[in-house]
Amino acid sequence: MSDALRSVMVESARRARAAQRALAAAPAAAKNAALEAAARLVGQHADDILGVNAAEVARAEGKGAAFVDRMALDAARLGAVADALRAVAALPDPVGAVARTWTRPNGLRFARVRTPIGVIAMIYESRPNVTVDAAAIAVKAGNAVILRGGSECLATNALLSRLFRAGLEEAGLPADAVQFIETPDRAAVGHLLSGLDGAIDLVIPRGGKSLVKRVMDEARVAVLGHLDGVCHVYLDRDADVAKAVAVTLNSKMRRTGVCGAAETLLVDRARLADLYPPVAAALRKAGCAIRADAAIRALDGAAEPATEDDWSAEYLAPVIAVAAVDGVEGAIAHIARYGTAHTETIVTENRAAAERFLARVDSAIVLHNASTQFADGGEFGFGAEIGIATGRLHARGPVGVEELTTFKTVIRGDGQIRS
Repeated sequence: MSDALRSVMVESARRARAAQRALAAAPAAAKNAALEAAARLVGQHADDILGVNAAEVARAEGKGAAFVDRMALDAARLGAVADALRAVAALPDPVGAVARTWTRPNGLRFARVRTPIGVIAMIYESRPNVTVDAAAIAVKAGNAVILRGGSECLATNALLSRLFRAGLEEAGLPADAVQFIETPDRAAVGHLLSGLDGAIDLVIPRGGKSLVKRVMDEARVAVLGHLDGVCHVYLDRDADVAKAVAVTLNSKMRRTGVCGAAETLLVDRARLADLYPPVAAALRKAGCAIRADAAIRALDGAAEPATEDDWSAEYLAPVIAVAAVDGVEGAIAHIARYGTAHTETIVTENRAAAERFLARVDSAIVLHNASTQFADGGEFGFGAEIGIATGRLHARGPVGVEELTTFKTVIRGDGQIRS
């Protein structure tokens, strides 16, 4: 079965490569028309999509509230999927954009020009919006994409991908630029990670720790991804209490299952007595459990004792770890030790403290007086994103249209030769 599956996937990748060559040369208007058509088709088939998704959600009951929340669609979420398609269509086309120009003394004129990466494999779990976001961003940047979604949402994702392919065909572009692997066979992931005889240029994983770790360990092609989102909120001694409550509550509880949800709260030891109680009360009122160190528990006997594992836990649930730290330096040190370089925020009215935190915390996204849940490509103005990259090469933070391009250097001369 695996050999037969591999043959099918190699052929699929071959078609993706051929489609990508055509897409790379497509005008911006055609790509935008495909995205607009896909958005319209999603709207026209909303009842079908929601019906298929509801059946899959029903079968997933019992797998945990956060898991079900990630895979569930409703009218509002499906509307947001269509809106994201239109938002990506409205973005400037990155392909052919000139990032830099310069001229050498010999008269040679250089230009660094953005080009598509090529064929991208996207391996993800249970978020149906990723199917559409990944397809939209890939196509806008001139790439072909092979999608492998989680088995729990197989039917929902397959339907969404078929509608997107119909949008490509309507715009006169090759439908094979977007392909969805419809088998639940886990061997499909291994075949994608092999590179399929060189047909795949980049793999992007999006999902839980075990999935991303497998991809990073086994891939024979370049990988763009992150393992965990252990995000921190730090309440500084100069924090405004109302902002501290609002930012912490939103960072943790707006949606607990997203990678930008705060998992650890750090409070300046100098302000524990008046900062922590209102924040804790708001969290508990919203249904959040608190696990805390000794300094916090001296103020809050209802908090559970935190273990060493809690400081590096990505709960993706209504649970937060809380620690007292010695000012900005203590917060920076804690984040450096336990963080995953994803997203961190400082709440303070002290500009110098904020700038020190923003400069010295080495994470993909750092914020001042704002929720960690802004770690989202749509909130960055990218229209959508297909993950938050926490590495240090090629792309960092939300991976949008521009991050799915590379560049070539174009040199124009007038007969120059090298001595």
